Amino acid sequence: MSFFSRLSKGLSKSREGLASMFPGQSTEKMSEAEWQDIEDALIMADCGAPLAMGLIEKAKKSKQPMQSLKDAMQQTLNIQTPIKQAKPFVLLVAGVNGTGKTTTIGKLAHMYAAEGKKVLVGAADTFRAAAVEQLAVWVERAGADIVKQAEGSDPASVAFDTISRGIAKDYDVIIIDTAGRVQTDTSLMNELAKVYRVMGKALAGCPHEVWHVVDGGTGQNAVAQVEKFREIIYTTGLVVTKLDGTGKGGVVLQLCDKFKLPVRYIGVGETLGDLMPFSANDYINSLLPESTTSESD
Repeated sequence: MSFFSRLSKGLSKSREGLASMFPGQSTEKMSEAEWQDIEDALIMADCGAPLAMGLIEKAKKSKQPMQSLKDAMQQTLNIQTPIKQAKPFVLLVAGVNGTGKTTTIGKLAHMYAAEGKKVLVGAADTFRAAAVEQLAVWVERAGADIVKQAEGSDPASVAFDTISRGIAKDYDVIIIDTAGRVQTDTSLMNELAKVYRVMGKALAGCPHEVWHVVDGGTGQNAVAQVEKFREIIYTTGLVVTKLDGTGKGGVVLQLCDKFKLPVRYIGVGETLGDLMPFSANDYINSLLPESTTSESD
């Protein structure tokens, strides 16, 4: 199955919610009430009320309202920020428990290994029972290596040791896992800030990228998480998981609109190959009903 097909299948619930609001007639003849229904559908899909209102206002003023809606979405999502290049490339991955952070790290390790890169993962989620073992299983599947210490070890120490080993052993990619944080827990967030600082001491200029993993089905909670995390670890990109089966697929639009952060990857399944590079065009074509747009657009 192609990436587009998997994404389209994953966003089917969100698309069905929107489709029920789109009239069969020409959009030029739509009433104010019908436009309101579409706006409501976008809000229900977790686009966020301010963004939904803005998108609809732009669409209503156009002679091709549905194409205008698509173009406005594209503009919202089109945040071009190149990924920093370095060797070793050091990536910090953060996110609260339950977002799919561990599996995402496994998928990223698999992706880089498939590109012929030597990958090392640091298991700095030392507070959660069995977290290190869970990560080790994914890393082994991915064909990468792992640095781990005993449960309860200092996460910053794990991060420092991983980067030091990565430099000494000439690894191409170093991925640092972090403990699943609740953004309202000050002590845990302070620990995360320490990990970030220590990584810079292990290798000047790193982490080169900081990716925050969010669950696409959690709506406003995902927005609150991104807002807090970026204050602590200076987030450079997002990975949105669990888009398969959620009716809240519009949250990607809201996150991009609010934080102006690029979505690097999206997750639409549990296998190693189900992490997809984010494509704004494919996302829009999968989110909107078939009567509005199509894969060939």
